[in-house]
Amino acid sequence: MHEMSIVENLLEIIQRHAPTNGAARVKVIRLRIGEMTAVVPESLRFCFEVASEGTVAQGADLQIESVPIVGHCQTCNSDFEVEADVFICPNCDSLSVELTSGNELDVVNVELEENNSGG
Repeated sequence: MHEMSIVENLLEIIQRHAPTNGAARVKVIRLRIGEMTAVVPESLRFCFEVASEGTVAQGADLQIESVPIVGHCQTCNSDFEVEADVFICPNCDSLSVELTSGNELDVVNVELEENNSGG
């Protein structure tokens, strides 16, 4: 299950940077995940819930944007959404297709709740 390793890396980054930004806790984490990554959003959410217990990210809202697989035909210069993992241009039947999206695994942003102590 690679979802757990993704979550562990995400939490490591958050725990490293949240204190330097004065965060009391993480409110929202927004991710963009391409369909080619084979990440299962429900599994990722479950792993996040379990792994984030006792961390600054516990209870954070994990928002996942799914990014479709899009190909670009180098023969006829058209863009198309890849369906059923068929990387053939639907316009000209060319196999000369370049993947332009669908491999993303990006942290879009992390919304923090500021630590209001000190004053």
